[in-house]
Amino acid sequence: MSLLVVGLSHRSAPVSVLERASLSAETQGKLLQDALAAEPAAEAAVLATCNRIELYADVDKFHAGVAELSTLLSQHSGVGLEELTPYLYVHYEDRAVHHLFSVACGLDSMVVGEGQILGQIKDSLALGQELHSAGRLLNDLFQQSLRVGKRAHSETGIDRAGQSLVSFGLEQLAEGTPTGEWAAGRSALVIGAGSMSSLAAATLARAGVAEVVVANRTPERAERLVRILTEPGGTGVRARAVDMASVAGELARADVVVSCTGATGLVLGAEAVEAALAGREEPLALLDLAMPRDIDAAVHRLDGVRLVDIESLAGASADVPMAADVDRVRAIVAAEVAAFGAAQRAAHITPTVVALRAMAADVVAGEIARLEGRLPGLDERQRAEVAQTVRRVVDKLLHAPTVRIKQLAAEPGGAGYADALRTLFDLDPETVASVSRADVTDADIKNRGRV
Repeated sequence: MSLLVVGLSHRSAPVSVLERASLSAETQGKLLQDALAAEPAAEAAVLATCNRIELYADVDKFHAGVAELSTLLSQHSGVGLEELTPYLYVHYEDRAVHHLFSVACGLDSMVVGEGQILGQIKDSLALGQELHSAGRLLNDLFQQSLRVGKRAHSETGIDRAGQSLVSFGLEQLAEGTPTGEWAAGRSALVIGAGSMSSLAAATLARAGVAEVVVANRTPERAERLVRILTEPGGTGVRARAVDMASVAGELARADVVVSCTGATGLVLGAEAVEAALAGREEPLALLDLAMPRDIDAAVHRLDGVRLVDIESLAGASADVPMAADVDRVRAIVAAEVAAFGAAQRAAHITPTVVALRAMAADVVAGEIARLEGRLPGLDERQRAEVAQTVRRVVDKLLHAPTVRIKQLAAEPGGAGYADALRTLFDLDPETVASVSRADVTDADIKNRGRV
């Protein structure tokens, strides 16, 4: 395993840099295609959220891989390499696995323990599978990270250590008042209809707002979210969909606004917000969860407005105490990293063992054919008995060494056993490679549809 991750997050870079380096869905696809075209990378996957951008790859050269992935991140994010490099972090092999498992458990989130990251990892895997950039290693890695994240949430109280970014943002807007009490009876405007906006709309509805208005560039998506909110057995909130041209008018009527779109420019400028304040008695609460930001930062200077954005959330989250369950999650991550590494090392030697057994089968078949030529008088039962005896002898001779070498290969530093086995038995490298290719194909077929 030569797994490499190069990335930046809220822990390594200021929000202003993260904001500029954000990747659209289309850009993520181009980044993966270019990563595969680069010489050091055999597989690639990108994890891009509002507070992290990470590129994962299976590379054959560490230093060349770091240089290439860093350059690709710079090119596709539009942030110059010289400016971007001080904020990049690099993890390799087991440390890269440990990092992704920690991310999946919410340990590396802005709000510790939030579970939304699992959906984002799932989306990253789906994109890698769709573009065929994720092979056996990254399929295994991302699938296992999802299982580790789910295990952490089911076996520990990590959920108590934090909540979703939406809930945390609303708590900051409420300024110490219980969210349900603060939101009761208010009118909410949600701009965007993606996963984060949908979560915001549902959270607001559960908190007790009187109405949710959803605005989106694609009316069908806004209407679909409204149907989910108002369907029988749903939240019971009053909800309606509007187009983006109606946002200015809705802004004047709303008490709380949550914006999270994929726009590359501002959605709400300071002038539009200032115009919406005319004649208002109640303050306007704005929550900007977009990266790059949807709401002009100059809104902070307006009277009668409280704006909470990713940058202010990053500062507030530093003061959130970590629950004792975090230690249990860290123990789970450590155990899962060790198990994943052992499984990958054991899998690395499997093609060589299969090739050895195939060679042994060919030898047995050749010797039985030669024996039949020398002893043509043997009847069918005798030939079958001789063939079974020869195969049994070969199986017994190979059983203990192959079992033991799989055990040794699973231990740290065990990668060299496959090379030793190929050398000792003079195995054809192409035969071993063909088994590996078949394993990758099988893994792709098996994992596709498990997203």
